[in-house]
Amino acid sequence: MSAEPVVATRSLEAVLPSGDGVGPVDLSLGPGERMLVLGPSGSGKSTLLRLLHGAIPHAFRATVSGCAKLAGHDVASATVAGLAAHAGVVAQDPVSGVCLATVEQEVAFPLENLAMPRSAIEPAVDVALARAGAAHLRHRGTGELSGGELQRVALAAAIAAEPAALLLDEPTAMLDAAGIDAVRAALETARAATGAASVLVEHRLDELAGDAGAAALPERWLVLGPTGRVRWQGHREALDVETLRELIALGCWLPADLELAALAGDRDLELEAALAAVLGEASRASGRSGELAVGPDPSASCDPGAGAVASVTTPAARSDPPGTGRVHPLGALTAEPLLRAEGVAVGHRRAPVLEGFDLALRPGEVVALVGANGTGKTTLLTALAGLTRPLAGSVRGERAGMVFQHPEHQFAASTVRAELAVGLPASLQDRIGPMLERFGLERLAERSPHRLSGGQQRRLSLAAMLVHERRVLLADEPTFGLDRHAASAALGALREAADSGGAVLLACHDLRAVAAHADRVLVLADGRLLADTTPLALLRDERMHVAAGLRPSRLLRALAARAVDDAALRDELARLEAAAQALRGEVDLGGAPPAVDRGISSAHPFATASTGAPA
Repeated sequence: MSAEPVVATRSLEAVLPSGDGVGPVDLSLGPGERMLVLGPSGSGKSTLLRLLHGAIPHAFRATVSGCAKLAGHDVASATVAGLAAHAGVVAQDPVSGVCLATVEQEVAFPLENLAMPRSAIEPAVDVALARAGAAHLRHRGTGELSGGELQRVALAAAIAAEPAALLLDEPTAMLDAAGIDAVRAALETARAATGAASVLVEHRLDELAGDAGAAALPERWLVLGPTGRVRWQGHREALDVETLRELIALGCWLPADLELAALAGDRDLELEAALAAVLGEASRASGRSGELAVGPDPSASCDPGAGAVASVTTPAARSDPPGTGRVHPLGALTAEPLLRAEGVAVGHRRAPVLEGFDLALRPGEVVALVGANGTGKTTLLTALAGLTRPLAGSVRGERAGMVFQHPEHQFAASTVRAELAVGLPASLQDRIGPMLERFGLERLAERSPHRLSGGQQRRLSLAAMLVHERRVLLADEPTFGLDRHAASAALGALREAADSGGAVLLACHDLRAVAAHADRVLVLADGRLLADTTPLALLRDERMHVAAGLRPSRLLRALAARAVDDAALRDELARLEAAAQALRGEVDLGGAPPAVDRGISSAHPFATASTGAPA
């Protein structure tokens, strides 16, 4: 195996036309080495990946200094096509990279471009789809796939040619538990079989790590600050408590073992001991101890063998964390529904993926929709929003505001400020300024929505719906692409909308977010509503996890073992989040706008241009 670095940069820096940028970055990855890139939304993570595979400067306009080499080829003098044989790329938005009508054509496409013999393409497609956990999708149309299914296909296409480097931009963002397993396994298989080096941008570290914790993540970490400067680089074992606390303050999600060790102030504590130290044994409301018992919870059970529907549970009165003064009595949840669905079936080309769906969405509640990729969550939300017609059944109630899974699909204006104003009466225009401030979009107000990072686009899509103050909100993966602080703000805003008399239905793979904010959970599996239950009941029901393809994290299982009820579970999650948010005041986050940080004045020719999209 060659000792030459697969990925190497020296003083690599890019300044985009907007004034944002990333770098300078120095790194060297040999065959089989793995690097994790972390940073808050907008810190330049996707920009760094584009620099490594040549999209910048060859396809995206930017001023680039320093140098980058990929598999021995100088990126600046090569072409994107010329580098394609050496780099497998999974973009942040898998929809943007889809070229062909069927899955097998999509995965075969990069192999055909590399002039692989026809006889070798079909078996290579089989291997790639199997490694990505997408073999069952081979004969599907790409236009009929969910976002998570498309991510699996994009991963298969990236690894099909067995490239020297894998450059992956949030490959698990929309995946279920099985999909995350497939990503982890595919990376390890590629590493073992071909010696591929990998650079991974990811927010969902706890899910990717699994029960193994930080030990399952890439060995080398690169941390970018808010302006794209490198804040830390090194081996994960060199992360001390002070550095971990800085990462949390920046807005980085960490695997639970590192998060709790940082909050407890002791790098050597095991997860359960660190959890007890952070929350204090006095907060153990139930007195429950030991490991979470295996088996069904009486309030939410199912029999996968018989394919039976789980029992429906009634949410208890909702009490917010101590000090908020907000309590949701049972009466609020028995009010007349704002939105009702009866016998709804949805699908593609008259082939239903979900049938017999009933829903009563009432004022004051946040309801989470969970299930494996392809169970119809997005298709259901578009039908409930009136954007598509259900195959059967009826939807009645108030007009809903819809936050799309892919934010750019809902943008209709040329600037961020104008996007918030779309459809907003003149009498309500004064809401725009506060909403820009609330979602950290002030400095981006005159930027094109299509030139924002993925996380910035998600914040804009939420702000654009919330500014109308509609009483019914439907949100498809509202934390997709968001760092910790932005996710907390987004979920808090949705919770506040419900507390103000509205109702929220959100589709979400993030069970931690569900447990912290939802009153009820609707579980989809096998083409039907499997259960209408509560977060705590769901976390305790292992048979439900198997039936619906769910996998609560080690942290959530530990919290569920401690909690006496859903209010206690929410309380402890709120305490953890409050401890994390408190760290923001302890760290200098480098608050200067990127253009100022890089010495760019308003007279700079790139300062007001609208191209370029940092991550």
